[in-house]
Amino acid sequence: MVKKIVITGAGGILGKACITSFQKKGHQIVAILSPGKKLSYTTISPVSVYNADLMDESNTQEVMDQVIKDHQTIDTALLLVGGFAMGTINNTDGTLIKKMISLNFETAYYSARVLFNQMAKQKDGGKIVFVGSRPSLDAKAGKGVLAYALSKTLVFKLAEILNEEGKEKNIVSSVFVPSIIDTPDNRKAMPKTNTDLWVKPEDIAEIMEFATSEKGMALREPVIKVYGKS
Repeated sequence: MVKKIVITGAGGILGKACITSFQKKGHQIVAILSPGKKLSYTTISPVSVYNADLMDESNTQEVMDQVIKDHQTIDTALLLVGGFAMGTINNTDGTLIKKMISLNFETAYYSARVLFNQMAKQKDGGKIVFVGSRPSLDAKAGKGVLAYALSKTLVFKLAEILNEEGKEKNIVSSVFVPSIIDTPDNRKAMPKTNTDLWVKPEDIAEIMEFATSEKGMALREPVIKVYGKS
């Protein structure tokens, strides 16, 4: 069955891997990019591209409304937008807290709200995928990335609430929690780390595809940890 998949953060490394994985299964992709951006890579088949500032609620609503108008049905949403920042309680001020909440939580919430309400109208409901973080589950890991960890904690709670709200509507929300993702930026930032332990973007994408497919219907875990060997 061909599905319509919305992917925010489609211009990133994980976004590219997800587009490839879902297109291999024949699904139609709706890619959401930042204002003025275009896909910088070649895809297996054509992709519908929209631009939105997902930190702006009204712009997100406007663009998502247009996506729904154009495509009618949204089967799955992969909400991949996010950002990272270092900082302990000693040097994390309110500005950084607000920045991380805006980038990691508000972008997810503004998108999920519109898409959830659309899925609630659909006979078959839908699936929403969020990206969590290991430091949000592990206080020891979180103390050095305080603002980041706190912002991602809100994502876990949002998925939990949406799962409760979606029970009667056949809407399932999941949070995928990767360890360090093997990307060029992470390799540059941690040149002495054993990257063999990191999880590959392609592996995360394939697990997301399986979890949101018919074969993954039996998988009801709201939190799916993808840690690789780390």
